[in-house]
Amino acid sequence: MLTIGEFSRLGRVSPRMLRHYDALGLLCPEIVGENGYRYYRQEQLGPLLQIKRLQSYGFSLAEIKELLALPGEALLPHLHRRRLDAHYEIYQLQERLRQLEADILQMEGTPMLKDKYEVILMPDPEQTVIGIRRTVPVTQFHDLFQELRREIAQRGMKLTGAVQMLYHGQEFNHENADVEVQAVVASGTPGAKVKPAYDACATVIHKGPYEGLPGAYEALAVWMAEHPEYRICGPAIDRYLNDPDTTPPEELVTGVLFPVEKV
Repeated sequence: MLTIGEFSRLGRVSPRMLRHYDALGLLCPEIVGENGYRYYRQEQLGPLLQIKRLQSYGFSLAEIKELLALPGEALLPHLHRRRLDAHYEIYQLQERLRQLEADILQMEGTPMLKDKYEVILMPDPEQTVIGIRRTVPVTQFHDLFQELRREIAQRGMKLTGAVQMLYHGQEFNHENADVEVQAVVASGTPGAKVKPAYDACATVIHKGPYEGLPGAYEALAVWMAEHPEYRICGPAIDRYLNDPDTTPPEELVTGVLFPVEKV
C-alpha cells in the first residue's frame, strides 16, 4: 500500500487534489485508517493517470466521473467529440491572432497583402438534392455529413454534383445552428427535392483547409457592406468542390455563396 504522500509523488498530483478526487467519487483510497490516513494501491496509478489525461483534453471532473465508467468502445465517441471541440477552439484562437496581426499591421502603416478573395456575382441553378436538416451545435456538423453519406450508400444513390451545407438560421448560433447538408443527385431520385435556382449569388472560392472558411465569409461581409443595393435572399451555402477524404487539406476547394437580390 502507498501513503497519500507516496501516491502523490508517483502520480505527480497534490494530496489536496487527491482528496478532492475522493470527495467527488472519482478516485477513492483503498483504505482510510482510524487516524484518517489514506492509503492507495499501486494499481490505482492507472486510473489516476487516466483522470489526468482526460483533464488535459479539456473534460471537466464531472464529465470524467461518467467517462471512467465507460468501456473503451463507448469512450471513443466522446474523444472524437472532444477532438472536434479542440479543433474549433484552435480555429477561434487562430482567427483572433489573424485579426490581431492585421490590426497591428494597419496601425503601423505596413502595406497589407492584397485580399486573397475575389467576390463575383453568379447565378446558381436549380438542383435536385437529397438532404438532412437539423438544429445542432457546430461541433456536430461532421456527424451530419456522415449521416448523409450513410443514407446515400444504403439507398444506393449516385451523386451527380457537389455536397454542400446550407445555413437556414436567421442568426448565427454556435450551439444551435439550423443547417442542412445536401448532396446533388439525379433528377427523379425517390425522396429527393429541388433546391431553387437563384438569379445571383455573391460568391468567393476558398482554397485550403475548412478552418480558414471564416476569411471567405469576412470577404463577403465586406462586399455586402460596400454594396447596400443588394440584400441576402436565401440561406448561405458552403459548396465542397472536392472530396476531403481523398484531398490534402491545402488543396481543398470550397465555394461560399450568398444568394442576393437588388433592393
